[in-house]
Amino acid sequence: MHARQPHLQADVQDVFRFEQASGGIEAYRLLKNGLQVLLLPDDTVPVVTVMVTYRVGSRNESTGLTGATHFLEHLMFKGTERFQKEKGTSVFQVLQCVGAQVNATTWLDRTNYYELLPSEHLPLALEIEADRMRGALLREEEFERERTVILNELDRGENEPTRKLYQHVWSMAYLAHPYHHPTIGWRSDVESMRRDDLRHFYDTYYWPNNATLSIIGDFGRDEALSLVARHFGTIPPSPAPIPDIRTKEPEQRGERRLIIRQAGQLGAVMVAYKSPPGLHTDADALEVLSMVLASGKNSLLFRRLTDQGLTTHLFSGVTRLRDPGLFYLFAMLAPEKTHREVETAMGEVLKAVCEGGVSDDDVQRARRQLFAHEAFSRDGPFAMAAPLNEAIAVGDWQLYTTFIERINRVTREDLQRVARQYFLADTRTVGYYLPLTNGEAA
Repeated sequence: MHARQPHLQADVQDVFRFEQASGGIEAYRLLKNGLQVLLLPDDTVPVVTVMVTYRVGSRNESTGLTGATHFLEHLMFKGTERFQKEKGTSVFQVLQCVGAQVNATTWLDRTNYYELLPSEHLPLALEIEADRMRGALLREEEFERERTVILNELDRGENEPTRKLYQHVWSMAYLAHPYHHPTIGWRSDVESMRRDDLRHFYDTYYWPNNATLSIIGDFGRDEALSLVARHFGTIPPSPAPIPDIRTKEPEQRGERRLIIRQAGQLGAVMVAYKSPPGLHTDADALEVLSMVLASGKNSLLFRRLTDQGLTTHLFSGVTRLRDPGLFYLFAMLAPEKTHREVETAMGEVLKAVCEGGVSDDDVQRARRQLFAHEAFSRDGPFAMAAPLNEAIAVGDWQLYTTFIERINRVTREDLQRVARQYFLADTRTVGYYLPLTNGEAA
C-alpha cells in the first residue's frame, strides 16, 4: 500500500526518499548510502526503541566460518574509538546510565541490535548504532576473551538435550543449504576462527545498504530523520555488492531419522517437514494450522496426546525464513510412554487433517489466538520491535503490518490443502531424544 509523501522539513526532504507506508509505519531510504529507515510513532509512553537489523545471519556463513555472525554480536559491544570501556564510555556503560535496556540477537537470516530508552536520549542511541556500524575495533584481546565466552555457551547448549535435539533435526533436514549450521557455530570453527576472518566478514556485510534502521515510539518524524541523516549520512555504502546466497537445498527424497542419547529424565520427539519461504502465502495457512494443531487445550494434538497421557508438553511452529524453512511438531513424553507411541499418534492427527480437514470452529479459534498474540506484540515500542525485526529478515517489513489481513484470508480449505502438500513422508525429518539414567552408557 502506497501513500502520498509526507511533508518534510527542507533539511531532510532532499536527503531521504519516501518509499511507502503501511499500518502506521513509514519507510524511507537514505539516498547517500541506501539505509532503509522505518518510522513507527507511538506516543503512549515517553520511550523509544531504536533497532538496527542487518540482513546477515548464519545463512551467510561458509564452512569454517560458522558462528561468525554470533561472534560479531558479542564484539559489537566491545568498543569503537568513541565508545569503549577504557574511556568509561562502553556501550553498556553509556546506555545503562540513561536507564536503557540494550541487547542484540542473531538468527538464521539476520542480526539485530536494539535499545529501549527514554525519548530524550534518541540521539545517543542513533550515535552509538551509527558508530559501531563501521567503527567496531574488533581487538585481539577482546576477540580471545569472547571466544572463551562463546565456547562456554556451546558447552551449556550441549547439556540441554531438547535444544540439542532441535538443532540436530535442523542439521539433518538441510544437507546443502547453510540453514544446516547452528547459529552459534560448530565448535571447531569457533575454536579455530581468526580475528582477520571476522574482520573480513564484518567488512563484507555490515554496511548501511545491508541494514534497516527502525525507530519505534515517542518521537517527531522530522527530528528523527534529521538525526538519522546526521549520524548515518556520512557512512558510505558497501564498496562491493553484498554477496548473495546461491546454494539451494536439493529436494528431499526420503525420510531422515536421528537419535540423541543423553542424560535426562523424559524423552522427546520432534517431527519436521519442509515448508515454503516466509513470503509465500502458504506460510500464512501453516501459521493458522500450527495453532489448530498445538495451541491450547482445545488443539487437535493436545486432545489426542496430552489429554490421553502420552505427552506432558507439546508445541508446533512454522519458521518463516528467507528461504524454505521447517514446519515442526515437538513433544515431551509422559513417563512410561514410548517415542513410537507418540510419533504414531502425531501421524494419526496429521493424517486426519489431510483426509478430512479441520472445522470452521478450529479455524476461528486459531485466528482468535493469533490476533491476541498480534495485539500483545503491539503493546509498546519494545514489543513491536521483535516481530518487525523478523518481517524485515524474511524480506518484507509489511508482513508485520498486514498480518491480520493475511490471516483473515486463510480458509479451512487452505489448511487441508497445505497439510496435503507439505506433510509428506519423503520430506520429513524425525528426531528422538532418549534419556539415559543412572549412569547408563549411550
